[in-house]
Amino acid sequence: MGCLGAQSLLAIPEFVGDPEKIREEKGKGEVLVLERKWGKPPHLLVLSELVPLVPVVISRCWVTVFFFFFFVTPTTAAGKGRGKASPGCRYGFRDRMALDGWSLRHPRPPQVPPTAPPRRGVRVSSPARGWRILPNMVAPGFIFGLVLPLILPADTSKDVRFRFASYINNYMVLQKEPAGAVIWGYGIFGATVTVTLCQDKETIMEKVTSVKAHSNSWMVVLDPMKPGGPYEVMAQQTFGRTNFTLRVHDVLFGDVWLCSGQSNMQMTVSQIFNATRELSNTAAYQSVRIFSVSLTEAEQELEDLAKVDLQWSKPTSENLGHGVFKYMSAVCWLFGRNLYDTLHYPIGLISSSWGGTPIEAWSTGRSLKTCGVPTRGFTQSDSVTGPSKNSVLWNAMIHPLHNMTLKGMIWYQGESNINVNRDLYNCTFPALIEDWRQAFHRGSQGQTERFFPFGFVQLSSYLSATSDDKFPQIRWHQTADFGYVPNVRMPNTFMAVAMDLCDRTSPYGSIHPRDKQTVAYRLHLGARAVAYGEKLIFQGPLPEKMELLADRGLLNLTYSQQIQVKKQDKIFEISCCSDRQCKWLPAPMGTFSAQTLALNVSSCRGTPAAVRYAWTTWPCEYKRCPLYHPSSTLPAPPFIAFMIDQIPGDLSKLAK
Repeated sequence: MGCLGAQSLLAIPEFVGDPEKIREEKGKGEVLVLERKWGKPPHLLVLSELVPLVPVVISRCWVTVFFFFFFVTPTTAAGKGRGKASPGCRYGFRDRMALDGWSLRHPRPPQVPPTAPPRRGVRVSSPARGWRILPNMVAPGFIFGLVLPLILPADTSKDVRFRFASYINNYMVLQKEPAGAVIWGYGIFGATVTVTLCQDKETIMEKVTSVKAHSNSWMVVLDPMKPGGPYEVMAQQTFGRTNFTLRVHDVLFGDVWLCSGQSNMQMTVSQIFNATRELSNTAAYQSVRIFSVSLTEAEQELEDLAKVDLQWSKPTSENLGHGVFKYMSAVCWLFGRNLYDTLHYPIGLISSSWGGTPIEAWSTGRSLKTCGVPTRGFTQSDSVTGPSKNSVLWNAMIHPLHNMTLKGMIWYQGESNINVNRDLYNCTFPALIEDWRQAFHRGSQGQTERFFPFGFVQLSSYLSATSDDKFPQIRWHQTADFGYVPNVRMPNTFMAVAMDLCDRTSPYGSIHPRDKQTVAYRLHLGARAVAYGEKLIFQGPLPEKMELLADRGLLNLTYSQQIQVKKQDKIFEISCCSDRQCKWLPAPMGTFSAQTLALNVSSCRGTPAAVRYAWTTWPCEYKRCPLYHPSSTLPAPPFIAFMIDQIPGDLSKLAK
């Protein structure tokens, strides 16, 4: 199949004149229907074209075929009707088989002489019509046979309609080199599918595969392509002598990123600071393409998306600001826009998020079992307003994408786990990352990197009526209890700290801060360092050494980076233990230098056991935390550290 010679969606015979191309809009992409010139008689041509479809018709309409055979029987009168067509149906089914030399392998029904009077309850057709109708059953049976397939629920998994996967469409971005992009879809079992990549009517490459049994799916992996475009992707299914052709246009090659999580990822550009300005800033970013998955849940893993909110599109103020928590993620869009400003080649962004959802809904059963999460679920919490059942969002909103070749993912979630399996989050989150990486690597035939880059946003601040440490615990568990990433349990990951981006007056509640520009900027710094190998600072300072000067009542912290300090008395705390009882006390900030900071721990009359920083739901006001990197303005992340190797008794609970 060449780029110039598109074959027919359904090969329709044309007996006179030249071939004529007719453009139609059918479903996805632009379909070319090509009528061709044929040399055979019409009736033989139609029969030859229909023969390969007989198994398909029978498999889809078996009830109709059943009633057709057993309640409607073709006959002839006095031997004169054999092989003759009835005016209404052209050929009876058995007559057609007789014409083609087929045998029914059972005797014909007894003939009714045309002169004999009809028996009671039996209507005899005229010789010309050649049909016998069984008493009192035929009309209801025949109609029931026709109608029943229509009212029975369709099994979509057996749908043999030739099509691309739901997310393969016009304006899409496919993953560039060094990986190969995966193109797949559905068709008729046994058919041959040829996928052609074209540019300016020239064939770039051609891949051939066949439709698999059971799944009725087909898949090809394109050769690695340099970034750019536009291209056209054509797929042709050949089954017998019937050809079906689909095409999608304006396809670009670049980097594809998947964005997922809950409501802070779901917020749209219309909900953030400076929304009007941001919505008008799209003209320079037409090579950043966007796609949004519908809110759907499923009990079993779906192979393809059930619904799509926004098909692949160029960015506009309408699709970026469609509504409140609808369509395209602001964090996802701004992250991709920042990447485009750096990379200067196409970026594809897929948004698949749902507000108020715990991590369990996004996780596979395999990863949840690894972490000991109960299969029976949990008591509903105020922090959970969306689907919460184990795996239902993985099944419906992530697994259908796993055949796609990706560059990486970003994630913003955790608020809904404040009261749901909070103590397990240091397992469930790393397990989710590992499991998603395996699934996408396998689904893409190894094209998506096994340890593809995975970025996430550490929880921001929240005005809570209580002063508990549930938010700080989730922040800590987001790093697998290391305080930083990448680490040995979370390789090739990056984090955007957001605890200083609080928003007291957010109309969506303080848990939904509107400064998503800074979040996306910090995320893109991590992506540039981890995913693209740039040498730059992408996270704030962390202490690498502690020294307790008990006689002076000081605890000296040495940082791995330079620090910019604004003194704040209560953001550092020291755990002071006496008689196996521990209590957290403020540790005011003292003197500091370019990379060191002294804390005053003289208030501790016992043994200092641990120190922690920013261990509260609301650590500081907007961008006014006490420690930042001086040039990158990245905040120091929260941490907890122990000053003794062996932690006795209840001290082991300090890091929870």
